[in-house]
Amino acid sequence: MFKKVLSLFLVVTMLLGAAFAFSACGNENGGDETTDNGEVNEKVAVKAALICLHGDSSTYDKNFIDAFKVACANKGLTEADYTIITDIPEGTECYDKAADFADSGYNVIFADSFGHEAYMIQAAKEYPNVQFCHATGTKAHTEGLANYQNAFASIYQGRFLAGVAAGLKLVELYGDAEGKVSDENAKIGYVGAHPYAEVVSGYTSFYLGVKSVVANVTMEVRYTGSWYDETAEKTTAEALIAAGCKLISQHADSMGAPTACENAGIPNVAYNGETGKNTFVIASRIDWVPYYEYMLDCVMNGEDIADDWTGTLANGAVKITALGAAAAEGTQAKLDEVAAKLNDGSLKVFDCATFTVNGETLTEYLADVDDAGDFQPETNVIRTENGITFFDESADRSAPYFDIRIDGITEID
Repeated sequence: MFKKVLSLFLVVTMLLGAAFAFSACGNENGGDETTDNGEVNEKVAVKAALICLHGDSSTYDKNFIDAFKVACANKGLTEADYTIITDIPEGTECYDKAADFADSGYNVIFADSFGHEAYMIQAAKEYPNVQFCHATGTKAHTEGLANYQNAFASIYQGRFLAGVAAGLKLVELYGDAEGKVSDENAKIGYVGAHPYAEVVSGYTSFYLGVKSVVANVTMEVRYTGSWYDETAEKTTAEALIAAGCKLISQHADSMGAPTACENAGIPNVAYNGETGKNTFVIASRIDWVPYYEYMLDCVMNGEDIADDWTGTLANGAVKITALGAAAAEGTQAKLDEVAAKLNDGSLKVFDCATFTVNGETLTEYLADVDDAGDFQPETNVIRTENGITFFDESADRSAPYFDIRIDGITEID
């Protein structure tokens, strides 16, 4: 009898020891982690929620959704630990959903659209023990809430690279023996959602990328008045093509513009995903996995999340897709060369020597970086580094604030 009891005791002891070792050394959600010096850090269990403006038929929202699933899996969260909710308008419904998540025990909540910001802030004020994170917003660094943060990326780097690819395509199609493109064939079009700084920064950086290859390029921009309207985006692209644009890009979230390009045989540079079979050149996008992993790590470890987080080419948050069937020969080598210069700082996207405003070179520009709701510019964002004078986008806030209309680009309402 004594031997049986002793054997049972030894088995139980071994099982308890194994369970403790697994708990101490594991990286699962809510588990403990042993540090290099043998101390055990208790990790906070995470319940995460993602609030999206649209569903995955929107290339913009799909980009967030896919990255969220990857990051959660990478950090040991199961499908029981996170929730994704779609089709949440930029209104009080966003607050309602955020509050519901907070009441249900979620401790980190992320929303993906600019117009969600006021409602996320409202929820953050009411639930101080829950972290609320928001893409493209502007107010985290002025609100002063410990549990509300903004994140975005220097996507203008990716758009500039996409513009280089577009310029090479124009040269391939229309360049003469010396590679020069006529004024008629150097006209391109851009489908924009709204005339906000995010869109203006994006189309300007794309244009400057094209201009670095085709010096006489001009661009026509037309707005749809919506982030996601497939019919409006298609008809707007068709209008640009009818106006003589030889290549179309976009800051809009459906397949409308790429479809118009495919139908007309016009090269297309997309945003957030590969589009079209024969006319697709390249796309740029933000990879949200690095931010989501950072956000989840902070919550797990009880650490503060930065008020403003900016992704870059260097940290893997700014991406360009694989080249499409319509890309010009030699494009990848050129993109590798330009990306290296962007990473080492020897090339600046908004180099003031590469554009003018009403015929003048910028030497100073006040931007509305610390917006208090009055939209009054207060921060000079023209700076000089290593002999380059440039508009310093992203240095003062993660969300874009480049809202300058430069020469060579025409806006049509």
